[in-house]
Amino acid sequence: MSQKIEHSGKIIHINEKNVQVSIIQKSACSDCHAKGACSASDMDEKIIDVATTDTSYKVGDNVLLIGQSSMGFLAVLLAFVIPFLLILLSLFVLRLYTDNEALSGIIALSVLIPYYLILSQFNTKLKNKFQFHIEKETT
Repeated sequence: MSQKIEHSGKIIHINEKNVQVSIIQKSACSDCHAKGACSASDMDEKIIDVATTDTSYKVGDNVLLIGQSSMGFLAVLLAFVIPFLLILLSLFVLRLYTDNEALSGIIALSVLIPYYLILSQFNTKLKNKFQFHIEKETT
């Protein structure tokens, strides 16, 4: 049973193979009545490229951007969990071999450089894994 992630958006650009959809990403408290007095409310516009062969879409159409929730879990794992574990593990191992905490910290952080370089080599595969599709929004 896979759950869907849905965002309402508007088509801003169309080319032969892709449709660009603009969505407004809101923090959980951005709809709060006290958001003007709080600095936690946050809204950000994101542009998502969606591969489609459907020619019925037009610029300005309201659409639903749909993805699988497993994509979100994988993204969090690759972007936050694995790097955190790499830093933590390397920090503990380095502390066994040196008493210099600053050096251990710098080397532990530098472990992220090869991690993200290796991750960037899989950019094409990751783009294929993180695919959205669109549907016309029913009003």
